[in-house]
Amino acid sequence: MWNVLQPDGWLPPKGYVNGIQTRGQQIFVAGMIGWNGDCQFETDDFVEQCRQALRNIVQTLACANAGPEHLVRMTWYVKDKAEYLQHSRALGKAYQDVIGRHFPVMTLVQVADLLEDRAKIEIEATAVVPE
Repeated sequence: MWNVLQPDGWLPPKGYVNGIQTRGQQIFVAGMIGWNGDCQFETDDFVEQCRQALRNIVQTLACANAGPEHLVRMTWYVKDKAEYLQHSRALGKAYQDVIGRHFPVMTLVQVADLLEDRAKIEIEATAVVPE
């Protein structure tokens, strides 16, 4: 399905990979935030909003008969880098509960704000289903 790109002599990253080579049907998932399918926030907790955003990605992938194992890239936008770092262990648990032990290419960016005032995180994703 895909080949991990890891330069010789580099330490392996934790929780993501440096690069992925793949071929197949591409699926692009818009930025997902931590609200439910009714566009309602159930919590202001950072980790739980992350968990919901990840669930939203998985549910969107399912519309194309894809799953978390097909993810090749994720971009995380957070309002507060310190909050992300403070909750890294719980966030890792939430990630594995929803996505499993699959680690695509990832980027984390701290942003000044997100469109929805209560949103603490937004995650974009790209997946590839093998031909």
